[in-house]
Amino acid sequence: MKKWISRGILCLLAPAVVIGGACLFPGRRWVWVSLCVVLLACTAVFLRFERKPADAKRLILIAAMTALSVLGRILFAPIPSFKPVTAMVVITAMYFGSEAGFLTGALSAILSNIWFGQGAWTPFQMFAWGFVGFLAGLLASPLKKSRLLLAVYGVLSGVLYSFLMDIWTVLFMDGYFNLPRYLAAIISAAPVTATYAVSNVIFLLLLAPPIGRILTRIKTKYAL
Repeated sequence: MKKWISRGILCLLAPAVVIGGACLFPGRRWVWVSLCVVLLACTAVFLRFERKPADAKRLILIAAMTALSVLGRILFAPIPSFKPVTAMVVITAMYFGSEAGFLTGALSAILSNIWFGQGAWTPFQMFAWGFVGFLAGLLASPLKKSRLLLAVYGVLSGVLYSFLMDIWTVLFMDGYFNLPRYLAAIISAAPVTATYAVSNVIFLLLLAPPIGRILTRIKTKYAL
């Protein structure tokens, strides 16, 4: 039951909060929307981890993966659209589950934006990266077994992230969902989306095997 409650929170309540906040609240209310998304993500994770003896160790590892994700985004800041964030989020989800992937994605966005700048786009980045991690957790088994599928997911996650962020572009410009403008935004952002998708593949193929082996050993050693 808790599994389905946590997934309902991430798949239904989180996007509802993001879209509702963008449409209903003026000015700097995005700060509260961001906080709500983080709280929903944390609630979903804690529901899954409740009453497990290794909770603290698991959460520390998730915090470490989030820190690496944020650091990677900052280090690669000079290269536009070429970031390891999605790779770290996906790897976290593969080894710790969908809720952990969502939490890592959401926290990576809001924490790294302390450096890059917070704004009305932050809740959308939080949900977009979180949702990419959530899906990766559902597909964890095949992604671990096949590098080809991992590469394909890297491409798809780049496209999905871009499509979700283009929704923010339309809402910011028009105040409502304008389909023609949304399609125009997708087309105009195609080069950036392509670069981001390629970077996802590169980082996933480079980082997933060594980090995966480390996480597997830690999980075995500490019975996570």
